[in-house]
Parts: sequence; structure tokens; C-alpha cells
Amino acid sequence: IFSIVVFGSIVNECYVNRDNQDPGLRCVFNENESACSYGIAVGIIAFFGCIFFLVVDLHFQQISSVKDRKRAVLLDLGFSGFLSFLWFVAFCFLANQWQRTTMSTGVSQGADAARAAIAFSFFSIAAWVALAVKALQRYRLGTDMSLFATEQFAADGGAAYPGYAAGSGVESTDTYQSPPFSEAADANPKGYQVPAY
Repeated sequence: IFSIVVFGSIVNECYVNRDNQDPGLRCVFNENESACSYGIAVGIIAFFGCIFFLVVDLHFQQISSVKDRKRAVLLDLGFSGFLSFLWFVAFCFLANQWQRTTMSTGVSQGADAARAAIAFSFFSIAAWVALAVKALQRYRLGTDMSLFATEQFAADGGAAYPGYAAGSGVESTDTYQSPPFSEAADANPKGYQVPAY
């Protein structure tokens, strides 16, 4: 949401006419086109990145490969850290250019939008740092929970099925311990004769 506010306010209201004689639109941030372009670019990158990682989070439990899950978490961590840095640069750059801007009739029209872009750039720093910290915590949890590994499967393929724990709602106290298909099948069961062809 913060990225929408930043690039939306810059696109909609931060390009103004300097005066009546000059019909060209100029950026309100000290007439520096780079300031407006940078704010728009970071806002759009953050917006599409949020959509991408929202989709990844929705489908995260369906990723069966441990390596793919680890890559997804590391990608989230790296992207969040990188966006935190980009938003910090955007805040510093926009605030610096706004400080150097001389007020005029055209600039005063886009002043509120410029201040909103600066404020939400600052809020975005905190939001992306929080996302990076959450991704780091998620990475550190790793195999302690079923994030990267599935602990419900036995490590040994020939291991017996552990059965139900006592008091788990099963009426019998006996648990099933023998592996399936372990009994030797009788070659000629009683009452059945192999046909001769």
C-alpha cells in the first residue's frame, strides 16, 4: 500500500508547470527529473515484488522440495533487504531534493503529494525492514519446524509404522507395530488347487 501511495502521488501530482509561460511539466522535487523517476521506479518494483511474494506465500506449503523452499525464503530475505535499502535511498533523495526546492505557484500545487511521497518512503523503510527480519526468522527456524523438512516420514524406508500413541482416541491400547506385507504368503492356500493347463 505504501508503494502505491508513493508512486501514485508522484505520478499524479508531482509533475507541474513551473509558470504560465512554460507549458512543460517539471518535477516538483527541485525540478530534478531523476528524483521523480527514482521514486516511481522503486514504488513499482516494490508493488510487483509484493504481489510476487504474496503468491509465493500462498503456494509455499505446496512446494515439496526442501531446496526450493529454502530458495524461496532466501529470495524473500534478499529482496526485502534490498528493498529496505532502496527505500532508504528514496527517502534521503526525495527529502534532500524537497529541501532544496524553492516554492512557487506550481510547486505549491504538488507540495502535499511530495510530502506524502517522502513520508510513505520513510514508512516503507520500516515495513521492509520488518519483512526482512521476519524472513530471517523464518530462515533460522529452518528444520526446527516443518518449513524445510517433513518430519512425519520415517528416515528409514524399512522402519515399522509407529502406530497411534496411547490415549490418542483409539479404544484399544495395542498399537500396530508390524510392517505391512511382512507375513509370508502361503503358496497353496487351503481349498484352492492350481489348475493344470
